Amino acid sequence: MALNYIWIAFFLISFAVSLFKLFFFNDTQVFSAMVNSSFEMAKTGFEISLYLTGVMTLWLGIMKIGERGGMVNLLSKAVSPFFSKLFPEIPKNHPVNGSIMMNFAANMLGLDNAATPLGLKAMNELQELNPQKNTASNSQIMFLVLNASGLTIIPISIMVYRAQLGAANPSDIFIPILLSTFFSTLAGLISVSLFQKINLLQKNILIFLGGFTFLIGGVIWYFSQLPQEKINLVSTFSANFVLFLIIVSFIFLGVIKKINVYETFIEGAKDGFQVAVKVIPYLVAMLVGIGVFRASGGMDLIISGFARLCELAGINTDFVASLPTAFMKPLSGSGSRGLMIETMKNYGADSFAGRLACVFQGSTETTFYVLAVYYGAVSVVKTRYTLICGLIADLVGFIAAIFLSYLFFH
Repeated sequence: MALNYIWIAFFLISFAVSLFKLFFFNDTQVFSAMVNSSFEMAKTGFEISLYLTGVMTLWLGIMKIGERGGMVNLLSKAVSPFFSKLFPEIPKNHPVNGSIMMNFAANMLGLDNAATPLGLKAMNELQELNPQKNTASNSQIMFLVLNASGLTIIPISIMVYRAQLGAANPSDIFIPILLSTFFSTLAGLISVSLFQKINLLQKNILIFLGGFTFLIGGVIWYFSQLPQEKINLVSTFSANFVLFLIIVSFIFLGVIKKINVYETFIEGAKDGFQVAVKVIPYLVAMLVGIGVFRASGGMDLIISGFARLCELAGINTDFVASLPTAFMKPLSGSGSRGLMIETMKNYGADSFAGRLACVFQGSTETTFYVLAVYYGAVSVVKTRYTLICGLIADLVGFIAAIFLSYLFFH
C-alpha cells in the first residue's frame, strides 16, 4: 500500500512542478522531458530485468547445488541461534536461514550481482512460510529492511570509479562508508525490532552483534595498516576470492554427496528464469515513476530548497552539492551512481563534495528498488511498515555519512 501512494505521489508532484515551470518560466520542454524519461526508464527497467535474468539463472542454479549438497543447511545451523531471535516465525534450522545469510554476505562484499538473486531466493522461501500471501510477514519485513540498509564491508565498485576519475587515494572513503552503513543497518534493525517488539538485549543477539562489531573493527584496523595503493587490490581480490570459493565449495560438497551437479544446476536455473521474468512489471513501474519525478525538476526543487534552509540557519552548506546522490540513492541505484560520478567530475574526485557523494552511495541500498523487486517477485502488495523502517535506516546512514565526511575530509 505504501508503494502505491509513493508511486502516485511521483506523478502528481511531477505534474504540479511541471505546471509551475510552464506558467512561471514558460518551460515548454518539461512535459516532453517527462514523457521521454518514462519511455527511457521503461527501457532501462526491461534491460535491468534481462541482465537480472542471466544472473538469477546462474546463482539460483548454484544455490540449488548448495541445497542438495548440504552447504545451505550448514549455514542455516550456524546462524540459527541468532536468526531464531530476529526471525521467530522461521522454523529452527530452516534452509531459508542459509539463503538469508548468503544474501547478507554478498551485500557485505559489495557483490550486487550475486546479492539480488540470493535475496530473491530468500524471499520466495519466506513467502512459503507466509500465511497471508498478499501481505508482508514479519520475517520478510526484517529481512528486507536489513537488506535495504545495505551493510557493505568492501565497497569495490565505488573505489574503482574513484580510481578511474583520478582520485589520489581511491580507498580513502573506505572507513567512512563502512561506519555509515553499519549505523544504517543498526538503525534498521532497531526500528523493525520496535515494531515487532523484539528484545535486542537477548544473550544470543548481543553476542552476535558484539562479535560483528568486533569484526568490523578488525576490518578497519587491517585496512588502516595497509599501504594506500594496496587497499583497492586487496579488497577486490578478497571479495572475488570469497565469491569463487563459495561456488567451488558448493560444487565440491555436491560431488561428495554424489548428486548430479550439472542437472541440479539446470533445475535451479529454471527457477531463476521464472522469478526474474515475474519481476519485470514491478521494476518498470517503479523506475518510470522515479524517472518522471526527476525529469520534472522535482528533485532539483527539493535540493535547492534544502540548501536555502541551511543558509538561513547558518549551517555549513559544503555538503549540499552531494545531496543529489543522497536523495536519489533510495530511488535508483543507477541514478545515484550517475550523480555520484557527475559530482566527482564537476567538483573533483578528491573534493569534499566528491568524497561525500561516494560515502552517500555506499551508506545504504536502493530502498524503493529493493521493495519493488523483492515484493514483486512474491506478489506481496501490502508492505506494512517496511518502507518506514527502510527510510529510517536510509536517513541515519545519510546523517552518519555527513558527520563522518566532515570528520575525515573537511
